[in-house]
Amino acid sequence: MDHHPDGATYSQVETVLTMEFAGVHPAATVTRCIEAAHHGAMEVTGYAYPGLVERIARKHLQVLAVIATERG
Repeated sequence: MDHHPDGATYSQVETVLTMEFAGVHPAATVTRCIEAAHHGAMEVTGYAYPGLVERIARKHLQVLAVIATERG
């Protein structure tokens, strides 16, 4: 996501979530969730503050983890 003007800020979000979900999701999944959260925030609100993107991505990752657990 370095093409974004807030690239440095999003890389911090990526680092936080990658560490938080280590052993649960691969880094590529974390990156995709951040990108999806950024896109969704822009579509819905017209802005994508890093804190908002982080919260949305974290929810996505939590839901994916629950689904993975339920599937066994």
